[in-house]
Amino acid sequence: MIRRLLVPALVLALGLPTLAVAAQAAPADAPAKRDLSLDDLFKFKAVGSPAVSPDGQWVAYTVRTTNLEEEKSESQIWMVPAAGGEALAMTAKGSSASQPRFSPDGKYLSFLAARKGGSADEPETQVWLLDRRGGEAQQLTEVQQGVSGHEWSADGKRLVLSILDLSPEEIERQRHKEAGTKPARPKTTPPHVIDRLQFKRDYQGYLDRRRTHLYTFDVAAKKLLQITSGDTDDRDPAWSPDGRFVAFVSNRGEDADANEDTNIWVVAADNPDKGQTLIQVTRNPGGDAQPAWSPDGKWIAYVSNPHPELLWYATRQLALIAAPAAGAKATEPKLLIEKLDRNAGSPVFAADGKSILFSLEDSGEDHLARVSIADGAVTRPIAGARSVGEFAVSPKGLVAALISEPRLPTEVFVLDTAKPGAMARQLTTVNKKLLDELRLVDMEEVQFKSSDGTPVEGFILKPPSFAPEIQYPGMLRIHGGPTSQYSKSFSFEAQLFAAQGYVVILVNPRGSTGYGQDFCKAIFADWGNVDVKDVLAGVDYAVAQGYVDPDRLGVGGWSYGGMLTNYVISQTTRFKAAISGAGGGLWTAHWGHDHYQLEYRVELGLPWKNREIWEKLSSPFYNVEKITTPVMYMGGAVDWNVPILGSEHMYQALKTLGRTTQLVVYPGEHHGIRKPSYQKDRFERWLAWYAKYVKGEKK
Repeated sequence: MIRRLLVPALVLALGLPTLAVAAQAAPADAPAKRDLSLDDLFKFKAVGSPAVSPDGQWVAYTVRTTNLEEEKSESQIWMVPAAGGEALAMTAKGSSASQPRFSPDGKYLSFLAARKGGSADEPETQVWLLDRRGGEAQQLTEVQQGVSGHEWSADGKRLVLSILDLSPEEIERQRHKEAGTKPARPKTTPPHVIDRLQFKRDYQGYLDRRRTHLYTFDVAAKKLLQITSGDTDDRDPAWSPDGRFVAFVSNRGEDADANEDTNIWVVAADNPDKGQTLIQVTRNPGGDAQPAWSPDGKWIAYVSNPHPELLWYATRQLALIAAPAAGAKATEPKLLIEKLDRNAGSPVFAADGKSILFSLEDSGEDHLARVSIADGAVTRPIAGARSVGEFAVSPKGLVAALISEPRLPTEVFVLDTAKPGAMARQLTTVNKKLLDELRLVDMEEVQFKSSDGTPVEGFILKPPSFAPEIQYPGMLRIHGGPTSQYSKSFSFEAQLFAAQGYVVILVNPRGSTGYGQDFCKAIFADWGNVDVKDVLAGVDYAVAQGYVDPDRLGVGGWSYGGMLTNYVISQTTRFKAAISGAGGGLWTAHWGHDHYQLEYRVELGLPWKNREIWEKLSSPFYNVEKITTPVMYMGGAVDWNVPILGSEHMYQALKTLGRTTQLVVYPGEHHGIRKPSYQKDRFERWLAWYAKYVKGEKK
């Protein structure tokens, strides 16, 4: 049930620059390309975190590589001229660096890293500063517990830092350090003592009362000042243009664990009372987040959920509200794109303050969009790009955005929005050498109707040597979320299955984002009903085309994809093999064990009061005798998102019935499998299971 707040798109062309990425013809003497293989899994490099220098001349970004032999990934920061040219490695291999940020004068590049050789024997993540004119990076902060985020003030004199409170052990170490003594080594790990309603989170484990708060940091004096405090987490800090205030996001109700009522707050950047004096900007009972100031400091744009009762099924709106001013009354927010009925995110004001750039998702596509504040007109500056992700904007209007296409893993593209008619250009070619070797396939966008007549969209990938007169085995892969969507972007998983000879079927069933709030909330408290109909309709469509063998079908997914797989195979026997990753079936057993206490209560009610709906949603477990498909269950041993016990329930039930099943548990892994050898192992098991039971191979 992993959530992904993506962003939507509406196709309204009003003359802003468009993107045209031309296919390059291969030279006549080019070597023959090969099909993708599992061995290519860690050859791909992941590009992320674009940042643009204030003068628009340079773009910084991260490149993550994975080393299977050393069982680790690391991220380097690179910089490339915005006009094009050779990329420069700004950080060395051997230690990861993240969050590149240019100083407002453009002279420095700051980043986060935990490097040996700093001030601590066991280094925590600190802010480092690299002078672009030359020299080695210097450690800027010395925060005992480390830093998780940083942003520059407009004058470049200060940073705002996100810092987690000290743990009791860290406080003890600090006390001994000041006294010049050594702390005694504890004989045993102390017990977890919990008194919070939200007592657990995946990747964090049991939760205590430590919170993340905001601090300002004087760069010259290296002076740290705490500006927020309290029994709540503070995030998304944004400096006002004049540097006097910091806007941020926080849930400051009586019990923040009992609701999602995050609001936009403002605090003085030189506030000495640790945030006791705050200004509340928004009062929407749903979640407000991602604040961005207008250039004149009079307005704050943000992302808002006006329907908290729908949780993640609600459409995230782009909102605008007046920034607090002395003596001024609070104003009501203005929803800028409400009629679009699509998710928005990551707002950034244009330099003239008359429009806002933001992320927008629509019908299996992710876009960069722009809305006029005056009349609400929405345009897409980068037209034709199928998946625009994270982006950054310089003060002069240069946009650096991450873009992916079906045969193109994410790369950095740039677009000068200040030049009418300008075209977006691909700036980085991190994976070009590998891509030149591979024969990848495109994604065919298809529309069909579900069994109840509801229009549904999906994508089909065919084998590289596809011949329409041949019937291929079909592979239905189901996305997680459930509130996410398959988009027209590069997917190693889908490309690998296609290279293995499967017709890959990707469906955006009801519950998916990108198709409006009603489409998304159709599965609210009704999992495994209309969404099952929709994914099966996608399989029916592919079979009806004549190139998918109805007797050789596989199904699988991870997270909600694993959950929906269990619903599917308990309602039909048409699939020859299934793999359910991080799924579940007996949902009452998850209550009080996973980290969804609030979401369960809002969507399903309390299990001892709404027993009927909890039992209904547990139909895969109660209908387990109807499952005859060979099923592999998988998950991480310490996953608190969708714990492994859900897969254990299903596995044990099928094993008791003597059915063909297998359980694979990855030690020490959470909801996402991170250890490289386990990632490879998972793919190997997927391919072998489907080869045996779908293709009928005897190996």
